Amino acid sequence: MSGGVYGGDEVGALVFDPGHFAFRAGYAGEDVPKAVIPAVIGVCEDQNQMDVDNQKGASHKYYIDTLPLHVVKPGLEVANYLKDGMIEDWDVFEKVVDYVYKSCLKSVPEYHPILMSEAPWNVKSKREKLTEIMFEKYNIPAFFLVKNAVLAAFANGRSTGIVVDSGATHTSAVPVHDGYVLTQGIVKSPLGGNFLTHQCRQFLEESGTDLTPMYAIGSKEAVNENDPPKFTKKVNLPEVTKSWHDYMVKEVVQDFQATVLQVSDQPYDEEQASTMPSVQYEFPTGYHQDFGAERFRIPEALFDPSGIRGVSSTMLGIGHVVTTSVGMCDVDLRPSLYGNVIVTGGNSLLQGFSERLTRDLSVKTPSSMKLKIVSSNSPAERKYGAWIGGSILGSLGTFQQMWISKQEYEEGGKNQVERKCP
Repeated sequence: MSGGVYGGDEVGALVFDPGHFAFRAGYAGEDVPKAVIPAVIGVCEDQNQMDVDNQKGASHKYYIDTLPLHVVKPGLEVANYLKDGMIEDWDVFEKVVDYVYKSCLKSVPEYHPILMSEAPWNVKSKREKLTEIMFEKYNIPAFFLVKNAVLAAFANGRSTGIVVDSGATHTSAVPVHDGYVLTQGIVKSPLGGNFLTHQCRQFLEESGTDLTPMYAIGSKEAVNENDPPKFTKKVNLPEVTKSWHDYMVKEVVQDFQATVLQVSDQPYDEEQASTMPSVQYEFPTGYHQDFGAERFRIPEALFDPSGIRGVSSTMLGIGHVVTTSVGMCDVDLRPSLYGNVIVTGGNSLLQGFSERLTRDLSVKTPSSMKLKIVSSNSPAERKYGAWIGGSILGSLGTFQQMWISKQEYEEGGKNQVERKCP
């Protein structure tokens, strides 16, 4: 460890990619993350501890990962530790990291350097606090923070391009040049996966569909297509909180969203959509129905938000987000940005997403520019774009001298992250 540079080739780095939908973690050099756990965690007051801790207030119990979160428990609230892509609740975040180390990766923090992704708009105070926690609490040998847009570009074999990331809470266009984010060109729109889930839920509730989640259903009977569902609810269910029940309903709607929705390759047209093939979907209650035009109408909002009620007219569709972002960058860079439009994020898994984006951008792109959409055919690569980029970067020999080593942290403190991680 001479010269304060971390050169630990013999031990694999770990890659952490916290997102609003899931926290992804695994070893650098692998193809996909080893653990993908929901970003939502369950919190309830620990009754056993309350009597002991009466003097100092109630203690809390945390339920992390899919299985513990799905068990019906009275008083279980759900919470998310992120806000706008940045860590908001540090206590909960640490609980998640503890769980990842102990139960998912089963590794000792002191042995593995950590490469972590962050939002391109992350602020200095949060970056420093994260660095401090990782070195002080987890005692890791080395650390590095990278913007998730840069990692998504690396995952697609590019160091320059515009990264269109459509995730749970928002869709953003982030210009990247030679592995650096051009912050003046970042454009965000709050239309993301959660927005689509909300639109789906509204549509299903208005059409009278019973969205009773799986946990509340005891048994169900087969019924004809247009008959109301026949099912019996479980008895003796404990009183659950609204936030937990809503989370379970949201999961039903998200499954519907992933199975049924499709992006039309042209701007939405009621007549044309009505001629498209419909898809049948069965709800947990046993009720099933064919969905036709609405399959295309709901995701249209991502590309053209003008027709949605309750959304301000200043909202930008994805095509607009991209062209606005490129327009904020230097004229000399625009050809290389339009030539590398990198698509990533969970919403890009919607059928027809990339094709529609290609169409919308080709209409808006100046004729002198060559447009190329870079979108992986593998759903895993689009879903875990930032994590895969981190996995590639963390295992490169040339990257090993970039780490902030424990020694550098001890000598220079937490502001090393501003100096070494652009």
